[in-house]
Amino acid sequence: MIVILKPGASEAQVRHVIERIEAAGCRAHISKGEELTIVGCIGDEAKVERLSWAAVPGVERVERITKPYKLATRQLRPKGSVVDVAGVKIGGPELILMAGPCTVENREMLFDAAKAVKKAGAKILRGGAFKPRTSPYDFQGLGEEGLKL
Repeated sequence: MIVILKPGASEAQVRHVIERIEAAGCRAHISKGEELTIVGCIGDEAKVERLSWAAVPGVERVERITKPYKLATRQLRPKGSVVDVAGVKIGGPELILMAGPCTVENREMLFDAAKAVKKAGAKILRGGAFKPRTSPYDFQGLGEEGLKL
């Protein structure tokens, strides 16, 4: 659930919304834009939904978020977010490609894959180290040894 505050809502009004959410046993996640402030409710939303929001000063409207990935949805953070992975910015204006083998089998294979990935223009190398299988006789991945590579 998100609580969308009116443009120009005061800090006191924002604090009041946060306090109501936290008093109901949930966590508040604040997203401040140029015009609007949105307060996301993380936790058992049913408790917060039972509260009356219509008369709360500064509140424009309340929307339910049905997606399970609440912290990643554009409803909560309309402008998006940028994650920095070793200097590579994911979520910014540039398209970032990540590529690599499904399974890391040995050092030589990983380095060959890394060269091919770089040549193809990808910025991030990925590779699987743990490969759960239905048969115990199939290759399970290198596990922690693969992570060290």
